[in-house]
Amino acid sequence: MTDGKERIGFIGLGIMGLPMARNLMKAGYTLTVNNRSPEPEQQLAAEGAQVARTAREVAEQSDIVITMLPDSPQVEEVVLGENGVAEGLASGGLYIDMSSIAPSTARKVAEALKAKGADSLDAPVSGGQVGAEQATLSIMVGGSEEGFERARPVFQAVGKNIVHIGGPGAGQVTKICNQIVVALTIQAVAEALTLARKSGVDAARVREALLGGFAQSRILDLHGQRILDGNFKPGFRINLHRKDLRLALEAGREQAVPLFATAGVAELMNSMIAQGMGDLDHSGLAALYGQLAGLD
Repeated sequence: MTDGKERIGFIGLGIMGLPMARNLMKAGYTLTVNNRSPEPEQQLAAEGAQVARTAREVAEQSDIVITMLPDSPQVEEVVLGENGVAEGLASGGLYIDMSSIAPSTARKVAEALKAKGADSLDAPVSGGQVGAEQATLSIMVGGSEEGFERARPVFQAVGKNIVHIGGPGAGQVTKICNQIVVALTIQAVAEALTLARKSGVDAARVREALLGGFAQSRILDLHGQRILDGNFKPGFRINLHRKDLRLALEAGREQAVPLFATAGVAELMNSMIAQGMGDLDHSGLAALYGQLAGLD
């Protein structure tokens, strides 16, 4: 440790991971990083981070290892695969996955690391790129109480609303629930503003009026403005949100829970991906509605 702070390894320096890693460095943590492409590694190396060639090397040089990866297969490969985190993390180490993955994968990883004497937390986040940059992410944590308390200072360096939900996998279940609500609310806002436009009514004034009533929401505020501006530069891509809804539908099947509305918005996202629109921000659902309504 340096100045009482544990050494942190960070794997996955994408649109979310890179600013999160930067915020950990700003908080005084010593970082060892690894990423599939070298550019983010080089950026952080210039700012004082160490670069490791493999996930195993990251773990060997760290007390706590964090991953921020696209999906369950990548997490399994990085943690449990050859030269993975599990091979390098010492007994007593802590692994934190902040990706959005299947709850079953989170539990599998936790069991494998427990057998090696290491603790594990699943801690997916909400708040998008802006939240990652401003260290205001909402963090939903599954795992042991001891692991959560150990990780709390780390979480406080990257987020604000930090909640320990329950045992292994509970954080991922919560993230799935979050993504359902976000997707369906974006869909509702897109439908409403498209109807306003098609009816010849000023959609900006409709949004303003709705923000003062029971329909108000952060999504209507922020993404509603994106929709009005036609600004679908990604903060959170359709491709990734569709992946999260796939996880939700899989969990629904496992638990015999009908998710009718979730399935519907997932199909809309499938349509966007098929049309080459998967890299748009998820507020870009409004672009599809505009096409379907004959507006765009």
